[in-house]
Order: sequence, then structure tokens, then C-alpha cells
Amino acid sequence: MDMTGEFRIPAPRQKVWDALNDPEALKQCIPGCESIEQISDTEFAVKVLSKVGPVKAKFATKLTLSNLDPPASYTIAGEGQGGVAGFAKGSADVTLEEDQSETVLRYAAQFQAGGKLAQVGSRLLGGTARKLADDFFGNFAALFGPTPAEREAARETAAPRPVSSSKGLHPLLWVVALILLVVLLIWAFRAW
Repeated sequence: MDMTGEFRIPAPRQKVWDALNDPEALKQCIPGCESIEQISDTEFAVKVLSKVGPVKAKFATKLTLSNLDPPASYTIAGEGQGGVAGFAKGSADVTLEEDQSETVLRYAAQFQAGGKLAQVGSRLLGGTARKLADDFFGNFAALFGPTPAEREAARETAAPRPVSSSKGLHPLLWVVALILLVVLLIWAFRAW
């Protein structure tokens, strides 16, 4: 199964690269991540609790980084074993491109599953994979704070609304007007 995506991260490319290689930052971002340990400069051991449809399993995964071109790109590959639930393996080519004060992260991934995990069907598996990727990158972008577009939207919703320059009529004037209205109504009905 193939998947591609693009995310805008509100940080310079070097900061994004550093965070993508920081075990603690990754642990905060990976949905269901229980632990992540850096084995070497290019290898990580990850334990993730994941659910795909009716299949729930804890995966022990080894991730390997290759084709490193800091801070522009790399390939990440991994294989996770989930016991009786089966296995999942795949790889992704990740590129980082600077765009003013932000970074555009693009990925092209391929993955496959076996065992019970593969039996849930490609639609459910693909939908879950897309959701996990979106959750990961959403969490990852949140590490750096709101994007300029989000800041602008927040500023617009938080902007004070213009207040009418007229302060309205003083309450005493309303009372006088009401009394005059009552007097006029009484006079009109007597004259009838």
C-alpha cells in the first residue's frame, strides 16, 4: 500500500530535522508510543500500542534511517512484530523544504501488513494508516506552536468588535418616553 502526504511545520528546517531525530520529541508525536530508544545514530527501537479495526496489538518495532542528507531528506524504514496480530513493515522517503520561516515536510511511504492485521482489509488498514500519519504530523507540528495562518485566524477571532459610538439613551429618558406614551394612550381612548 502506498501513501503520500505534505505538512507545513511552523519552524525552520534545521529545527524540524533535529526534532525528527530526537527520541523524546518522536515519543510525544507517535500515537500509542510507549517507549522509544535510540540504539545508534540511525537506529531506534520503538514499542507502540496500536488498534486497527478489531485487532489491537503491541508492536516492537525497529526503525532504521538511511539515505541521510541533513537537513534536507532521509529514508526511514521499519518492521514491527505484533505477536499473533501479525506484522507491519514499510518505509518512507521524507524531504524537508524551507518556505520562509516554515518547513514543508513531504513523504512518500509504502507499507504492508501480514497476519490478522492484513485480514482486516486494505480499506480499513489504509484509513488507519492515514489517520496515524495525520495524527503524528499534527502532533509534530504542535511541538513548534501554531502556524502563521493559525496565528492570523486566532488574531481575527480575538480582535475586539467595534462598539457603536452611540451609548444608547439614558434610562431616565426611556422612563419619560414610556410615561408620555401611556398618557397619550389614555388621552386617545378617552377622546373616543
